[in-house]
Amino acid sequence: MATWSAPGKVFLFGEHAVVYGKPGIAMAIKPRVIVTVRESRYHQKPNSPYIAECFRLMDVKGSVYVRSQLPSSSGLGSSAAVTVATLCAINDEFELKKTKTEIADLAHQVEMSAQNGRASATDTYVSTFGGMVLVRGSEKRRLLPPQNFSLVIGNTLVSHSTSEMVGKVAELRKNSPDIAEPILDSIAAITMHAMHNLDNQKEFGNLMNMNHALLDALGVGHPMLSKLVLAARSAGAYGAKTTGAGGGGSMYAICSKSSRNRVAGAIEGCDARAITTTIDTDGARKEKDE
Repeated sequence: MATWSAPGKVFLFGEHAVVYGKPGIAMAIKPRVIVTVRESRYHQKPNSPYIAECFRLMDVKGSVYVRSQLPSSSGLGSSAAVTVATLCAINDEFELKKTKTEIADLAHQVEMSAQNGRASATDTYVSTFGGMVLVRGSEKRRLLPPQNFSLVIGNTLVSHSTSEMVGKVAELRKNSPDIAEPILDSIAAITMHAMHNLDNQKEFGNLMNMNHALLDALGVGHPMLSKLVLAARSAGAYGAKTTGAGGGGSMYAICSKSSRNRVAGAIEGCDARAITTTIDTDGARKEKDE
């Protein structure tokens, strides 16, 4: 029996623009998915297409048990965390000797298969290695995370479709390139400015607010996201924005330690779920078997 866990993630800057080769910044967060795998001759097909594809790709049979601290379909990388943790547990239980880099590549293959070829490698990479990562095309660059980086996530409890939102932006780009391209270029510029202001939380927050407005301009906003973003800012957050595909899902706010409880309370007051968290630098890790 082998038990592994992997963290979720937030997209700090650049979602949707990364689809077109522009830079984005993603970060692993503390909530995790924990997966236990045990070798077994009797293999019951898992309900999750991600887990089923993990077993198929690794060509093994076994039983699996999953515990998650991450809500699904919320833009927090739960499917990537499930995939990475499952592959790591299979790798350990069956002594397959895959490296973490190989696990990240396999996890991306699993997500591509389960999501009809529309998965980004960002989620699975961040979940495998942890930390903060600048993504641009096929390039992935680890960033030195800032100190005292405290954030509050607001889950709207409105499920969303990533592929639908990506398709919406693609349609705007096709039909109105003169409008869409400058917005995507501006998101890219904001992302690069943010990379140079990781320790300046006020400026970082201003850039978040700008990025959020541009995501709204792309048409991937949602009334609940707007409500939570405005509530968080009013409660003292330095900045607040959508994280992930939009159209529901989650937002995040960056704030001082003294204001994070107030920001979390403001989000909860909007009939949403608040998660107070910070950066996870471990990535996928082995857990004690229970």
